[in-house]
Amino acid sequence: MQQPFDIRLGDKDYAVFPEGNDVYVIFKDGKEYLSIQKDTDLQWIKLDAETGTPIFETDEEINNIGREILAYVPEEEDEEELEEDKD
Repeated sequence: MQQPFDIRLGDKDYAVFPEGNDVYVIFKDGKEYLSIQKDTDLQWIKLDAETGTPIFETDEEINNIGREILAYVPEEEDEEELEEDKD
């Protein structure tokens, strides 16, 4: 599974924790902010914090976070650490 990583949108930093099955938990300002799931490359769905049920409403911030997740490329150092962990 992919390791957690950070993204930046404008002046805000987000920590992204992959959960599997295209679901990600997003932290903002050091606190759990929301969970999102990939629908398509351009459309992401917010999940209800209590039930995990999809909330079908267009949210540009969520879609922007999703685009940054798709664009994220692990740094070489991160990849080397993953290889060392496998040994």
